[in-house]
Amino acid sequence: MKTKFFALALATGLFLNSCSSSDDPTPAPQPATGEITGPITANKTYALGNYTLKGIVKINEGVTVTFEAGSTITIDKATGDNALVVLKGAKLITKGTADKPVVFTEKSKVPGSWGGIIMYGDAPVKVAGGGSTSTSEDGNNTSYGGTNPTHNGGSLVYTRVEYAGSKLADGQKENNGFTFYSVGSGTTLDHLVAYKGADDGFEFFGGTVSMTNAISYGNYDDSFDWQDGWQGQANTNWYAYQVDKGNYGMEIEASSNNNAFFPKVTNITLKRAAGTVTEEQKEIQLDAIQFKKEGNGDYSNIVIDGYVSQTSPTAFNGGVLQILDKVTYDHQVAGGKIKLNNVKITNSPITFISGQATFTLSAASFVPATNWSTSTTATGATLTPGAWATVDGVNLIK
Repeated sequence: MKTKFFALALATGLFLNSCSSSDDPTPAPQPATGEITGPITANKTYALGNYTLKGIVKINEGVTVTFEAGSTITIDKATGDNALVVLKGAKLITKGTADKPVVFTEKSKVPGSWGGIIMYGDAPVKVAGGGSTSTSEDGNNTSYGGTNPTHNGGSLVYTRVEYAGSKLADGQKENNGFTFYSVGSGTTLDHLVAYKGADDGFEFFGGTVSMTNAISYGNYDDSFDWQDGWQGQANTNWYAYQVDKGNYGMEIEASSNNNAFFPKVTNITLKRAAGTVTEEQKEIQLDAIQFKKEGNGDYSNIVIDGYVSQTSPTAFNGGVLQILDKVTYDHQVAGGKIKLNNVKITNSPITFISGQATFTLSAASFVPATNWSTSTTATGATLTPGAWATVDGVNLIK
C-alpha cells in the first residue's frame, strides 16, 4: 500500500513540475523595424524598434506621433533631404528613459547629414521689424507665430539627435539638432541631447517653451541660440561642450526689438575644449555668451571654462561675455535687463568684450551690482549620466 502511495505521489509531483515549466515567461518581443515616410496623416505609435526615416517627414495638424522608449531612428543622407517636421497643431511624443533613450541618428555619422527635429507652434513671436509672424528659414518656408502662449507640440523626453544641421531645399541656412518655431509653454522638452551637428545644438525662434536638462555637444555653430523674442521662463540645467569647431556657447538676440521678454535660465555649464576653432576659422566668435540685437535675460549659477584666445589662422580674442552692439548696451545692459549672477570662470582670461569701440564693457557697466556677480562655488548644470548621455561609449557629461 505504501509503495503504491509513494508511486502516486511521485507521479503527481512530476506532473506538477511539468505544468510549472509551461508557465515560464515567453521570450521578449523582438524590436520592430520599418521605414518612416511622410506626410503622416493619422495618429501613429512606433513600438520599441529600429526604424529608418526617409525624406522630409511632416506630421500633419491634428496628428500625434509617438515613439516608445529605446527606439532608434536612422537616417541616410544618401537618400537626399531628410528631417522630422512637427507642423503647427501636430504633436510629437518621445517616451525615452535614462536607460532607454529615443535616438535619431545618421548612418555616416558626419555632422550636417540631415535636418534634425523641427517643430512649429502658434505661440507669440516678435520678428525683425516688430512683426508677429514670419517665414521659416529651414527650407520648409512655413509661417510661424501666433497668439497662443500655451501651445502644446507634444513631449520630447530623453531624446538624442545626432549629426544634424543639413541645409534643406532652398533654406537660407543650415538647420539644427532641435529647431523650435513659436513653440508654446504647453510643450515638454526634457533631457535632450544635440550631438555633433553642423549648426546650432538648439535654436528657438520666439515662443514661450522652456527646456530642462539639455546637452549640446560638439555642434559647429552655437550650443544654444535664440531670436524673435523667445521668452522661456523655466529653463534649467543646460550643459554645452564645444570641441573641434564651435562659435558661441550661447548666442542671445531679440531680432533688434527693444523688449522686456527676459528669458530665464538657471544652472548653466559652458565648456570649450583646447584647440577648438570657430566654424569658419575666420570670425571672432569664441565667446561663451554673446548678446546682440537687443537680447537680454536673467541667468544664474553659471560655470564657464576654456574660452581663451586662439592663434590660428588669425588671433581671436575669446572671452566670457560679449555685448556686440551699442544699442544692446544702451537698452539692455544700461537698462538693467541683462543679469548674470553667480558666475564661476576658469581658463578664460578675458571676461568682458565690447563688440564696438563706441562703448567699454566692464563689471561697472552692470548697474546695480546685482546684475553681475562672480563666484568660486557655482555648480553650473547638474545632470545624471546614463545611456541618454552616452554616445559610442563616451559619457558626454564626464
